[in-house]
Amino acid sequence: MNTDRIRDNLLAVRGRIAEAARRAGRDPAATTLVAVTKKRSVEMIRPLLEAGSLDLGENYPQELWEKVDALVDAPGPIRWHLIGHLQGNKARRTFPLVRTIHAVDSLKLLTTLDELAAEVADPPSVCLQVNTSAEEAKHGWRDAAVLDDAEAIAACSRIHVVGLMTMAGYGTDGETARPSFVRLRALRDDLVRRIGRPLPHLSMGMSNDYEAAVEEGATLVRVGSALFEGVEP
Repeated sequence: MNTDRIRDNLLAVRGRIAEAARRAGRDPAATTLVAVTKKRSVEMIRPLLEAGSLDLGENYPQELWEKVDALVDAPGPIRWHLIGHLQGNKARRTFPLVRTIHAVDSLKLLTTLDELAAEVADPPSVCLQVNTSAEEAKHGWRDAAVLDDAEAIAACSRIHVVGLMTMAGYGTDGETARPSFVRLRALRDDLVRRIGRPLPHLSMGMSNDYEAAVEEGATLVRVGSALFEGVEP
């Protein structure tokens, strides 16, 4: 396995994030790279950790549980992010292991997490998933429907709702994905006005479109394949 290639890819992605931020007049430090490690071995993840990439994203709770145990000896405190769909029956075990849950896709799940937050001293933060591309296969609030639930969202005061999350449409690139990112930012701003508290984070952008997402205000980008390009398992 070419661990040097992983480190080179990481540097390249970080550089592109910084360049995109500067093009938009943003501080590059305002965007966090979440390295998506789903289906990657522990041996492939360690070079990222050694290079200081400590924000790791997993899609599946069971895989996250296994990797939390396997990487207990990591060279730094890993900040785990669950970026995929979370079923309510897996929430309790996942809850204390993660820093941020990105894909809170329904009011029902948000309410469950709010109840769990009452049981722990330092609950994770959450982002609300919005289906800005209106694709049937995707989870999340249907676009502006998240605004209809503003009062109920505000009532979930024990869990830390910190922003919104989206995935652009399948088959899009940076430019064709951009309207989804613009839409998410507008929905976030409207929801802030309705609930009366800040929502600083926009989780948007993946390997094929993260530069456009940064230009449109992403504070969390979820990049996987670009980090492992050209690396043999």
